[in-house]
Amino acid sequence: MQTTLTRELPPGELNTAQALSDVSQAWDSDILHQLTEYIQIPAKSPSFDAQWAEHGHLETVLRNAAQWVEAQKVDGLQLEIIRLPGRTPVMFFDIPATKAETSHTVLMYGHMDKQPEFNGWRNDLGPWTPKYEDGKLFGRGGADDGYAVYASIAAVQALKNQNTPHPRIVGLIETCEESGSYDLLPYVDTLRARLGDVGLVICLDSGAGNYDQLWLTTSLRGMASGILKVEVLTEGIHSGDASGLVPSSFRIMRQVLDRLEDSATGRMLPASFHCEVPADRLAQARATAAILGEEVYKRFPWAHYDCEGSTSFSLPTTTDPLQALLNRTWTPTLSVTGAEGFPALKDAGNVLRPYTAFKLSLRLPPLVDAARAVQEMKALLEDNAPYQARVTFETGGGATGWNAPGTTPWFESALNAASLAHFNAPAGYIGQGGTIPLMNMLSQGFPTAQMMVCGVLGPKSNAHGPNEFLHVPYAKKLTAAVAQVIAQMP
Repeated sequence: MQTTLTRELPPGELNTAQALSDVSQAWDSDILHQLTEYIQIPAKSPSFDAQWAEHGHLETVLRNAAQWVEAQKVDGLQLEIIRLPGRTPVMFFDIPATKAETSHTVLMYGHMDKQPEFNGWRNDLGPWTPKYEDGKLFGRGGADDGYAVYASIAAVQALKNQNTPHPRIVGLIETCEESGSYDLLPYVDTLRARLGDVGLVICLDSGAGNYDQLWLTTSLRGMASGILKVEVLTEGIHSGDASGLVPSSFRIMRQVLDRLEDSATGRMLPASFHCEVPADRLAQARATAAILGEEVYKRFPWAHYDCEGSTSFSLPTTTDPLQALLNRTWTPTLSVTGAEGFPALKDAGNVLRPYTAFKLSLRLPPLVDAARAVQEMKALLEDNAPYQARVTFETGGGATGWNAPGTTPWFESALNAASLAHFNAPAGYIGQGGTIPLMNMLSQGFPTAQMMVCGVLGPKSNAHGPNEFLHVPYAKKLTAAVAQVIAQMP
């Protein structure tokens, strides 16, 4: 009989190999199946499904997840689905502490609402048709962020399996994040007394610079959005008859947008939309640029074509890795994410269109106040319209970004230990260009809490777009890393 020698662990220390084995088994035997069923449900966020309550998809995915959590029989866990009138529901669970010497609470966060379908999916893939291929689970929402509640509970079970003492752990799973979490604050207010003294927040809704190490998100951009509409006529008219006399609504739209953005460079013109990059974030960006190099920009699906054996690629705004990181995390940028007033190409005749409408998405640096940016944006776009056209900006609200608090010694040590144990590489630090509204709320409510903001959205994972996937091997290691960090919380 062969005997395996193992290091005798001090009482309360987590055996990291066993933890990874336990969470991997949970993923393979159950979680993958749960996420496959989850992906099939079009649980679109309220901003993309005005009839979400009648359709019941958000209720279904939350109830399914709650039933799975309760079926895990986590010792001491109490769970409830809370519904405030007219608001999307949330799940709240509470697991009592087994570590006597701490009064802090760990708050685990996730969301189950999804972005809409989008087009361009690979022929054999689709947003609601999950497919598991080469360690990747394709489909809308699995990585953003349906997996979070399952991974959170699997991490807790890894602690329980080894009788590793842990602080009190609470979970908050919402269904409005992709709409800006406008329903969440009332729930946080309702639950504030029950959250306790939060010392660590674990949010698994973020990204990863690569799949080779644990990545901590250090900042998130904010967002201001809305619909800009330019109206010139009450109905479409023959373009040959009217063009040259009736100004094009599209040309006026371009003029109005030029007040906001330098179209040649993409630089946002209002000075108040910019902020200085803090010195510590700049130093972290330099270190991350050295790790990732060209992968910072090569990770995106650039359009290209082959012509007589040569390949021509679309180019990024910069090929300098450091500047590329700063551009996508600390620079304000404008995107047009939707348009109205245009016929389909096959239906486009010789008609001067009566109006042009764009949906605008303005990403703001982490330290810029979103509410003020929305107000300035509205005034700038609507004032003194060319040709006295009717120009309106219907705001879709805003969410201020987030800059992580300073990292305490225990937290930094725990992150590096977890990354070395499961990836054989130290933890990396990276800012993200997206927005998680909850993080700014929690930093204000719990200013001394450490923020473990991580996620599986690494290269090519393409959240919100076509062919979105969850990188399962990385998710397993991240789940085990979460367990290890909780175990080391003082």
